Amino acid sequence: MALRVLVSDDLSKEGLAVLRAAPGLSVDVKTSLSPADLLSIIGDYDALAVRSATQVTAQVFEAARRLKVVGRAGVGVDNIDLAAASRRGVVVMNAPGGSAVTVAEHTLAMMFALARRIPAATASVKGGKWEKKRFASGHELSGKTLGVVGTGNIGSVVVDRAHGLKMNVVAYDPFISAAAAARLGIELLPLDDLLRRADFVTLHVPLTDATKNLIGEKQFLLMKPGAFLVNCARGGLIDEAALARALSGGRIGGAAFDVFAKEPPPADHPLLAQENFVCTPHLGASTEEAQAAVALAVCEQIVDFLVRGDVKNAVNVPSVSRELLERIGPFLTLAERLGALVGQLAAEHMTEFRVTVAGAVASEPRRPIALAALRGLLSHAADAGQVNDVNAPALAAERGIQLVEETSDQARDFASLVTVTARGPEGETSAAGTVFGREPRLLRLDHFEVESAAEGVLLVLRNQDVPGVVGQIGQTIGTAGLNIARMALSRRTEQKEALAILNLDSPAPAAVLDALRALPPVREVHQVQL
Repeated sequence: MALRVLVSDDLSKEGLAVLRAAPGLSVDVKTSLSPADLLSIIGDYDALAVRSATQVTAQVFEAARRLKVVGRAGVGVDNIDLAAASRRGVVVMNAPGGSAVTVAEHTLAMMFALARRIPAATASVKGGKWEKKRFASGHELSGKTLGVVGTGNIGSVVVDRAHGLKMNVVAYDPFISAAAAARLGIELLPLDDLLRRADFVTLHVPLTDATKNLIGEKQFLLMKPGAFLVNCARGGLIDEAALARALSGGRIGGAAFDVFAKEPPPADHPLLAQENFVCTPHLGASTEEAQAAVALAVCEQIVDFLVRGDVKNAVNVPSVSRELLERIGPFLTLAERLGALVGQLAAEHMTEFRVTVAGAVASEPRRPIALAALRGLLSHAADAGQVNDVNAPALAAERGIQLVEETSDQARDFASLVTVTARGPEGETSAAGTVFGREPRLLRLDHFEVESAAEGVLLVLRNQDVPGVVGQIGQTIGTAGLNIARMALSRRTEQKEALAILNLDSPAPAAVLDALRALPPVREVHQVQL
């Protein structure tokens, strides 16, 4: 019996041709399906190909009795419930990199539109006016300083094109080494310094807890008067209310968005009333060339999976056999969470990421565990997008990070132990853990021995080892209405320093983190998401 493929969003003819030419596949193209219509027919299909319109919910996966693979023609998989897919054993694939040039070019188009006030000038002429003097005060891009926040797939293309425009390029990216920055021809700066120097600032980072409202009131005060801000990455990276105030008050010269925190934005959104604000309806990846490229890529991947069993660019499963996954699955989760922890705590510009597997688990293949840790590390990197086993090593290499894998017999007092260490010019950050039952546990952070649940929202605090600190921390968090699920404490007596790791039921607002940092004994406060 032929394997059936449902295409529920518009795909290019090149992609459809690949599906239809594959032996043993039957292809149906049914676009603009309602959620109810999709639920009623999905049970008859082995594969589903989508773009961003189709919402592949948990209900869809429950109804999809035969479904083996979902292919997303694009990078983001926000419209697919990955947890539900994994529970049902459905592989989810995407097409990373296919739209990098298109999004980068859209970013440059936004910069030109701001510099020469093209949208406002167009509206003026179409309104029957000829206001040459009003729009005569534009700006050249040549010779200006461009600040690129995030130098991954898209950001690096923007850097390359900006050099061609004779712009000076500075960048902020804590996940890129000095050597990799030199290859790109950029100067690395802390974010605050970048904002002070740049005439144009463009964002190319994922939306995470750490990057939400990355640019807000404080950052607008740092920017050069008259500077321009562009966001073609993700909605929510910029505090939109604060931006509206900065634009209306003349603090910055203009801004351009292709994405909003809520899409479409409401008609009374304060940014839409600003003349020096340019926007497009999430068109960054929407060119014929990009759509053809991502459709072709994901259709080829679907065929490879259904016909030959090959898995490429899967975002929810490691590239291991079912039998091996059963044995080491909990250690893959542990490694990924340890990598994510270190990635959010490590100093900037790491050059080496070391994964050491010790004890009983060292007898299993080491590579899947190392790749899981690397996925966790890069999941918080600028512009990494959806990180998987296939692209993680390449993403690390682009950033000048060397992956080192080790096996050891020494697991201290535990049957198995996984240790991850990020090294760079400013030092190293290390975390170690094991699996209790099937639950990942953190056992060591740098030089502190600790036992903590490696899951959810964690507050990591370092403080002087003096009386009363735990009470002050608890009071500050309790006053804010936050609930502490677990607390783990450790100290180094001779060094007179201590560590506290708190598992919270929900993330702490920035004001709470600032209040904790203001406590006299507290030296560092970090909030991480695992």
